[in-house]
Amino acid sequence: MAHSRAMRPISDLLFCLRFYSRLPIPVFRFEAAPHAMDAFPQAVALAPLAGLLIALPAGLILAGAGAALPPELAAVLGLAALAATTGALHEDGLADVADGFGGGRTIERKLEIMRDSRIGAYGGVALCLSLLARWAALTALLRMGSATAFVALLAAAALSRWLGLLPMALLPPARKDGAAHAAMGPEPRALAIGGALALSAGLAPAWLAGGAMGVTLAAAALALAAALGMAHLAKRQIGGQTGDVAGAAQQLAEIAFLITLCARI
Repeated sequence: MAHSRAMRPISDLLFCLRFYSRLPIPVFRFEAAPHAMDAFPQAVALAPLAGLLIALPAGLILAGAGAALPPELAAVLGLAALAATTGALHEDGLADVADGFGGGRTIERKLEIMRDSRIGAYGGVALCLSLLARWAALTALLRMGSATAFVALLAAAALSRWLGLLPMALLPPARKDGAAHAAMGPEPRALAIGGALALSAGLAPAWLAGGAMGVTLAAAALALAAALGMAHLAKRQIGGQTGDVAGAAQQLAEIAFLITLCARI
């Protein structure tokens, strides 16, 4: 029993890495049920740490390419690496939300559109704007220095993974099935632990650049506002949340954080 409790944080981190990425995480002998969704409410305490690790390859590529290539090209490579690592999980959620909220007239129709794997005009525009906003922000951050862009990307990934949980914590599932219903909401203690980790990571740009605490706090605040805004919109549109809504909240939070950091570091 003591061994099981000691290994629980590692199991939770492995669960989050599998949930949020396409990384080939092996199954270890101490894991009783590595893919069971009933682990989600507690495991998400380590979602910010998982987000940081998931973004690490993209951050290294971004910084390395930024030292040898124009920042515009380096930003493309960094975003491509991030999408490959995550399987574009959150981008898919953003596109589905844009299509559903923009194209459906009733709650039932909105949810039906969101479940459709095809991407419509609203979703396509949302994806383009998301990629363009992050590309522009990373390009600007690279001009401030490769280390700055590296830390900013990792901080955004960690903070936004936690902020993406807020719709699940604040709203009931909009469906009686699906990932959001199966996962259930995060436990309050896990949400608090994750919040502390996310805030610590989110303030990393301020530690890197002296005198940047104000803009970093503003970036974190606007990222929070973006995630809460997504939760509010979902409540009005479909009366609750889905996995797509969580993904859209993560995307909007990441975008808001990175753009605000460009103000001054």
